[in-house]
Amino acid sequence: MMGTINNTLLHSVSLLIEESRKVLVRNVNTTMVFTYFHVGRMIVEEEQQGSQRAAYAESIISELSTHLTREYGKGFSKRNLEYFRQFYLLYRSKIAQSLIAQSKQSAEPSSIAQSLSAFSEVFRLSWTHYIHLMKIEDSEERKFYEIEAISNNWSVRELQRQFSSSLFERLVLSKNKASIKDLSSVGNVLEKPFDALKTPFVLEFLNLKESESYSESDLETAIINKLEHFMMELGKGFLFEGRQRRITLVGDHFYIDLVFYNRLLKCFVLIDLKIGKLSHQDLGQMQMYVNYYDRKIKLPDEKNTIGIVLCKEENKAVVEFTLPLNNEQIFAKEYKLYLPSKEDLRKQLEV
Repeated sequence: MMGTINNTLLHSVSLLIEESRKVLVRNVNTTMVFTYFHVGRMIVEEEQQGSQRAAYAESIISELSTHLTREYGKGFSKRNLEYFRQFYLLYRSKIAQSLIAQSKQSAEPSSIAQSLSAFSEVFRLSWTHYIHLMKIEDSEERKFYEIEAISNNWSVRELQRQFSSSLFERLVLSKNKASIKDLSSVGNVLEKPFDALKTPFVLEFLNLKESESYSESDLETAIINKLEHFMMELGKGFLFEGRQRRITLVGDHFYIDLVFYNRLLKCFVLIDLKIGKLSHQDLGQMQMYVNYYDRKIKLPDEKNTIGIVLCKEENKAVVEFTLPLNNEQIFAKEYKLYLPSKEDLRKQLEV
C-alpha cells in the first residue's frame, strides 16, 4: 500500500505534523512562562502587604510550595517558586502595565488566551532559557544573551556554551567599551567587518589539547569535522564555501585554508590557520588572497573581501606596522582551545 501514496501528499502531511508540533511546543512554553510570571507577580504583591517582609516572604513561599505540590505534584518546589518571584522582578519592565492589569482582572479562558497571545510577542524563549538568563547578574549582559538567543534560535545548550565562552566580553574586547550599550539593546549587529570579530575565538569544541602537538592540517580537519560548531563561533550570516581553495599565479599554486561567505556583510571571508606566533609574512600572504578575491572573484555589487589570520599567538606590533592605518579588511585574531576565564576577560575590559 505504501508504494501507492503520492509523494507530494506524504511530504505535505509530514510538514503539517512537524509544524503543528512546533506550534504546540511554542504554546506550551509560552503558557509555562506566562503562568510562572504571574505566580511570581502574585507572590511579590502578597509580600508587599506584609510588615516583616523578609520573614513574611519566606513563609509565603514555603506554605505555597507545600499546598501547590500536594495539589499539582512536582514543579512547585520552594526553589522554583523563588525562580518565579525572581523572574517577575527581573522582567516585569518588559510587560506593559496594561497587559498585567488585564490578566489580573479575570481568570476566564478567553481572557487568558488573549493575554497569552500578547505575552508570546514579548517572551519568546523557553522557561529553561530564562532560568539560565536569570543566573547572569549583570543586566546589560543578560539582555545581550536574551537578544542573541532569540535572533539566532539558540538551544539551551548553545546559550550555555556561548555564556561559558564569554561571548559578551569577547565582543566588547574586539570593539570598545562604548559598544556595551549597543550589544545589550540590539545584540551583535553585523554592519562592518569588525563586527564579525571576537577576542579571542574559542575552539574548545575541537577537543584539541594545548599540551598536544598538532599541525595546521590537523587544526583544519578538526574544524571541518565540527563545522557547525565553528560557524556558530564565527557568528551570524556565515555560509561555508570551501576548504583549500586554490589560487594560481603564473604557475605557482597557493591554497586558502577556509573560505566562507557572509550574507549579512555581503562579502567573502577568507581564513588562514596558523598554529604558531603571527608573522608579517602571514599578513602579507592574506593580503594577496584578499586582493585576488577582490579583483577576480567578487561581483561588482558585493563588498570587499575580509581576511582573518587565526593564530595561536597574535603579535600586535607586527599587525600595527604591517597593515595600513585605515585597514578594514585584514585581521589577525588569536584562538583558544579552552574556555577562557570570565574574570580574566573582565580584567582586560577594565584596562
